[in-house]
Amino acid sequence: MPVGLGYVLVMSEGQQIRRARSADVPALAAMLARAFADDPVASWAYRPAALRRTALERFQAARLRQLIAEEEVWTSADLGCAALWAPPGRWRQSLREEAGLLRSFLHPRLLVRLPLVFLGWHGMEAQHPSSPEHWYLAVLGTDPSLQGRGLASAVLGGVLEQCDSDGVGAYLESSKESNIDFYARHGFRVLQEIRLTRGPSMWKMWRDPRP
Repeated sequence: MPVGLGYVLVMSEGQQIRRARSADVPALAAMLARAFADDPVASWAYRPAALRRTALERFQAARLRQLIAEEEVWTSADLGCAALWAPPGRWRQSLREEAGLLRSFLHPRLLVRLPLVFLGWHGMEAQHPSSPEHWYLAVLGTDPSLQGRGLASAVLGGVLEQCDSDGVGAYLESSKESNIDFYARHGFRVLQEIRLTRGPSMWKMWRDPRP
């Protein structure tokens, strides 16, 4: 569970979990790029496939740097899994932060995708609930070689316990239909399915705090 500022190892779901440090960004970005290599939204955004891994790594590195400052990026001790959270009231991105993410498209064959992807991103953000206050799970990923070991549940556990303790909800957008059951086991429910412009679906999910 959250233990205040710092990077103390804590136990969750039988796993050692800690807050990520700035020095972890390269390794975590590479891990998340592997985790999302077959993701439908990533495949839609980053074509062709040969450029996807490098572009994803740049995107995830930018997102990690943005959210690590909030002290709520949680990772397993081996950096094989990570949950990137935005605290209540801090989920909306600034223009500078958006520009940082868009740098992942700086390749001639990816730039042609940028208007379509930018439209999709803003469409999702426009449908992000503005109230009530909530934690936002921006990214959750596990290295493919480590999936099925309970790491994702472990890195989620601390913030979800904090949600329950504070009586605050949590929100996410799932980019894979196959992940809906996993999130449901942690108390999330589907609010709406949204189809991206000329792209795949995403599922808005909400979790009420448990008593």
